[in-house]
Amino acid sequence: MESLVERLEDEEGVKVAKLEVWHNEVNAKLMREYDKGFCGGVPFFYNKKTGKWICGSADYERLKKWALE
Repeated sequence: MESLVERLEDEEGVKVAKLEVWHNEVNAKLMREYDKGFCGGVPFFYNKKTGKWICGSADYERLKKWALE
């Protein structure tokens, strides 16, 4: 997913925050708060503006729609 996120940032000018959750309990707690039990793993994408999320891998068009809605 990293290459798709980089492409999204380059082509659309959006910034996707990347948080390490395996070794950082603060980030892991934040992920669990946003996740609300829907996904339970990574990758997990959450759009704070829309409240929409993506659990797991996604194609570029889905990622773009998620980011730009």
